Amino acid sequence: MPLPAPVLYPSFNIVRLSHTVFNVTNLTASRAFYVDTLGLQVTGEGEGRIYLRAMEERGHHCLVLQQAQFASIDALSFKVFDEGDLDKAADHFASVGRKVEWVSRPFQGRTLATSDIHGIPLEFYARMDRLPPIHQQYALYNGVKPLRIDHFNCFSPNVDESVAFYNAIGFRTTEYTSDAETGRTWAAWMHRKGGVHDVAFTNGTGPRMHHTAFWVPTPLNIIDLLDLMATTGYVGNIERGPGRHGISNAFFLYVRDPDNHRIEIYCSDYQTVDSDLEPIHWDLKDPQRQTLWGAPAPRSWFEEGSVFTGIETQESDLKAQPIIAP
Repeated sequence: MPLPAPVLYPSFNIVRLSHTVFNVTNLTASRAFYVDTLGLQVTGEGEGRIYLRAMEERGHHCLVLQQAQFASIDALSFKVFDEGDLDKAADHFASVGRKVEWVSRPFQGRTLATSDIHGIPLEFYARMDRLPPIHQQYALYNGVKPLRIDHFNCFSPNVDESVAFYNAIGFRTTEYTSDAETGRTWAAWMHRKGGVHDVAFTNGTGPRMHHTAFWVPTPLNIIDLLDLMATTGYVGNIERGPGRHGISNAFFLYVRDPDNHRIEIYCSDYQTVDSDLEPIHWDLKDPQRQTLWGAPAPRSWFEEGSVFTGIETQESDLKAQPIIAP
């Protein structure tokens, strides 16, 4: 299917992705992974939750770890430009048949809760508590030295439908993969903030979270993290990489947390600010699509993901497969 024309003047203005909530089964183990190993900074702790931010972020948090009986993801959260955009967003989602409600969330203002076409829980807010900058407090840098949250990638049972839904609210497609036999979109990368993506969608049983990504300064930070994980009991948590993606050109590493939530460590993609940039197309069978150097991803990368809390999944009817490592 052809990609829809970008909507350059959506009914409300999304600035960027903001944060998500990981339900974890052992908060102490998760804290050791995200704080002591990856290097995220604790901004609040108590009542079964740990709030975290990366080094360049001024908002109160980009990730919340929440003690739970089962591992899952609560919602994907986005920042809008101002309070008026929240009301416009509520009108838009109601007009396309999605349930909307106003919810209270710690450390942020009025918050709209809704969902996308396949049930991914979404939240939108305009104001979050601000914290003093720490990006020049170099004594705090440790682990992989994460600078900011970069993107979400989700499994979708119908990527064309996901692209159409997010395109309508102003996300622009930067790169995409299609299946030559059916012409359908197999994966797509979409942005608001001027990088390659704030959200991406991969064909598969969904909706599920594929991964959450954090931006780091250089590829050398990724090498440092690999050495740290290999010598502190986390060697089995290294899933894929390091490598350079064909799509996005980014240098990457995929690791799994103690509950198998997948985290990408990510740097070196490119700027996409111009509104008239044409999306880059990749064939599903191109060996450089996944990794510029030609190495395919493992099967777990295409099949395993985190469920969204209380959301049922469905299989995709697009059975096309990329090249998978033996």
